[in-house]
Amino acid sequence: MGIAEDIILILVFGLASGLVFSRLKLPLFLGYIIAGIIIGPHTGGITVSDTHGIELLAEIGVALLLFSIGLELSFRELKDVKQIALIGTPVQLLVTIAFGWGIGFLLGFSTNDSIILGLIISLSSTMISLKTLMNRKLMGTLSSRVMIGILIVQDLAAIPIMIILPRLSSLSGNITIVLITLLKACLFLAVIIILAMKIILYLLKTVARLNSPELFLLTVTAAGLGVGYIAYLNGLSFAIGAFIAGIVISDSEYSHQAMSNIIPLRDVFGLLFFVSIGMLFQPQLLFTHARTIVSIAAAVIAGKALIFFVITRIFGYFNIIPLAAGLGLAQIGEFSFVIATLALKDKIISHEFYSILLSVTIITMFLSPFLTMLVVPLYGFVRRRFPKEPVQTINFSTESLHSHIVISGGGRVGLSAGEALNKLGIPFVIIENEHRRFERILVKNYPVIYGDSSEISVLEAAGISEASILMLTVPSIISSREIVKITRRIRPSIPIVARTESIEQIEEMLKLDVYELVQPEFEASLEMIRQILLRYGKPVADIQTFVDGIRHENYSKIYQFNSNRNAPQAIGNLSLLLQLFWIEVTHDSEIEGKSIKELGIRSRTGSSVVGIMRDGSFSPNPDPETVFIKGDLVAFIGDPKSRSCTGDIFCKNAGGQYD
Repeated sequence: MGIAEDIILILVFGLASGLVFSRLKLPLFLGYIIAGIIIGPHTGGITVSDTHGIELLAEIGVALLLFSIGLELSFRELKDVKQIALIGTPVQLLVTIAFGWGIGFLLGFSTNDSIILGLIISLSSTMISLKTLMNRKLMGTLSSRVMIGILIVQDLAAIPIMIILPRLSSLSGNITIVLITLLKACLFLAVIIILAMKIILYLLKTVARLNSPELFLLTVTAAGLGVGYIAYLNGLSFAIGAFIAGIVISDSEYSHQAMSNIIPLRDVFGLLFFVSIGMLFQPQLLFTHARTIVSIAAAVIAGKALIFFVITRIFGYFNIIPLAAGLGLAQIGEFSFVIATLALKDKIISHEFYSILLSVTIITMFLSPFLTMLVVPLYGFVRRRFPKEPVQTINFSTESLHSHIVISGGGRVGLSAGEALNKLGIPFVIIENEHRRFERILVKNYPVIYGDSSEISVLEAAGISEASILMLTVPSIISSREIVKITRRIRPSIPIVARTESIEQIEEMLKLDVYELVQPEFEASLEMIRQILLRYGKPVADIQTFVDGIRHENYSKIYQFNSNRNAPQAIGNLSLLLQLFWIEVTHDSEIEGKSIKELGIRSRTGSSVVGIMRDGSFSPNPDPETVFIKGDLVAFIGDPKSRSCTGDIFCKNAGGQYD
């Protein structure tokens, strides 16, 4: 069957390895590399016969991979972190390249090998970093925005690296060749970008009007691979052209649809790319150079973590952010596979050194998810061991706090809660460590502390020992867990109301004895259901009963864990028995001029009049002698049965409108 048989082997072994790595919660492409090693020519057993043909298909895979990375780039992500992204990242790249060259020099590598090592370790993995942030529910935090901003600029920096790479073997110390090559390439890329913006976006707009998903998929694929082929014909990398095409589309209105369409195709061809990488790997060299590989991997992780830590501190980021960026970006990225493969293809490095680089890259990628798990414990350890800076309180003094509410997190949820409490005259303090949100709170002139809620000094400054409630609005379960633990140490009995994102998070918080839990997204879905049912004309009482039933079912785990909540829950269920409803008197009838007592509403229907809105003024608990007049909006309270009776009698006689 030839190459068809090879593709079947790749798919089967790729699937098996992918399933194993998925269960281990590790990136799938690492499993694909292992599959390539197993069926590669250097391990014996079942072997792919046409490795050259697979490598040619893999070029399409890497092009689609970089095309999708380009699609995911959003320069809007740089808005809040532009200084560290646009200035700090180039500094990090230069320092890391020099660091890599230094490692190579100490280990006795050649100049070319040392430079390639520096280039490869300078880039971090966008794929692994984003996946880790999403899995740990950290997307949207300041540390995640800093990391994403750095990754975007790193991905862009890969373009000049791949441009000058083919010239590296023929430099002979002449830097002029590199500069001329880079200038020509930049001019050509500028032309490609301008033409692509005109042609590709127009083509996508035209095809989108046809409402044909198949044609749209073909157009997106042709755009990515077509621009890549044009770049190849002009002496540049096929992958660079595809990456540029993705960047062109990324900020258009078609980027999300293009991304969703290209993902299945990218994943299939990406499998071929990563398997082909594994096929080039020589396992025997791993044992031969084990000490070198482990030494480089350890130096890379430690060195990159330190470099990112220092740079984020220099650019004014403190608390947990430098540690999160350092450990989260310490791995080597997927662009490094492309650079190493290009260097091998252009005979800049040997197969032996390629295998060493591949081994080091895989090791750092394997360790990356585990390194990110150390961020919170290490941060807590550092904060306990070293003295803390004095906490600045704004718009309040700690001595004046008593029976107030501490709000951890000043985002949308926290700020909305603060606005509501301010209107009610209930004292509160907001703790926020993201500077933009902090400034937004300052504009409101609310009492606020700039700091991390997981620090004892910050909680003490917020008066946690005198507070009546702690409100956790932060979405991250990691942060919430740490804050709860610290708070319980200071004030074991304080009631805590926490925000959760899933049932799993509810279970996590229940283990920490937190029983007042709210899922904002779930509550929003219930409100949407309520609005839809109102449009369908369903009775308000039935809607409320239905919605409360869903809410009770969703939060049932809370009640199972805490039997003390049975009484409050029973009280809450009274809302299903007593309903407030309104009837407007819109026509003259026999009711006009008659009093509440005269009509005998309570004895006839079982409901009670609790208020009347007349001429824009509301009168609660009207006297039984109160007489109804045309235009009154009357508020009743009663059970569903009495509500129905009141509507039948009152509306029939008064011509009123019944809600």
